[in-house]
Amino acid sequence: MEKQINDFMEYLHGVKKTSANTELSYKRDLNKLVKYLAMQGIDDVSKVTVTNLQSYILYLEKNNFAAATVSRNIASIKALFHYLFKEGVVASDVSEMLKAPKIEKKLPEILTTEEVNKLLDQPRGVLPKEVRDRAMLELLYATGIRVSELINLKVSDVNLQVGYIICRDAHKERVVPFGAPAKRALTDYLRNTRSVLIQDKTSDVLFTNCQGQPMSRQGFWKLIKYYAKKAGITTDITPHTLRHSFAAHLVENGADLRSVQEMLGHSDISTTQIYANMTQNKIREVYAKNFPRG
Repeated sequence: MEKQINDFMEYLHGVKKTSANTELSYKRDLNKLVKYLAMQGIDDVSKVTVTNLQSYILYLEKNNFAAATVSRNIASIKALFHYLFKEGVVASDVSEMLKAPKIEKKLPEILTTEEVNKLLDQPRGVLPKEVRDRAMLELLYATGIRVSELINLKVSDVNLQVGYIICRDAHKERVVPFGAPAKRALTDYLRNTRSVLIQDKTSDVLFTNCQGQPMSRQGFWKLIKYYAKKAGITTDITPHTLRHSFAAHLVENGADLRSVQEMLGHSDISTTQIYANMTQNKIREVYAKNFPRG
């Protein structure tokens, strides 16, 4: 089955233009399936039956894999067998009958505006690292972009005069505005600090680590954890927490969902709807707590 999976990965990369993270996730899921099938004495993809696949899903559930993990594995299996059927490698798509488990949607963790302000106030010094960190945190909250988008930004993606950045992925690009605080932090960083940190003066990379190399996801993760602790924030904060907070605060203050969807880069507005649900939950809580006849 390894050849078929490798062909599938090439298809994802070359035709579907999927991200490196998506491809890694598919590869990991499908390799687990291959190992399981090998234990059952199956190494030919044409011999795989729906019973084999259902048995594998049951195996994942019995080994206490989370519903989200099981659901993701099913999606990977379905994508593989749909591709193999379309290419004529298998006579039928045996994954069609697989059903993903119901996933209880949890509301995302968000920070209060007071907590956000505390966090953004932490890198307040004039050292190059502090100036860079302030610019990164301000821009992340001001735009709600993903960390992967933040660390892949180029200097040429930033328009300081108008106040927007351009975010690109494999399929499209979007323009996201930012306000005065982020503009001040970015201006300070670009004028006074970036040239001190960066090693390759011809590079267009916006943010670098202290060795002058592009910032990594892990590097930024450590950075935000450090400042959250310094700010006394007890919420288990991640870089995505600022993205959720950005969206929730926009909706709470009256922004329409379509605009928020566009800024976040969500392909489906149902993904953005969760922030409206959070606001409605908050309204109900306030009503129940304060209305005399609640």
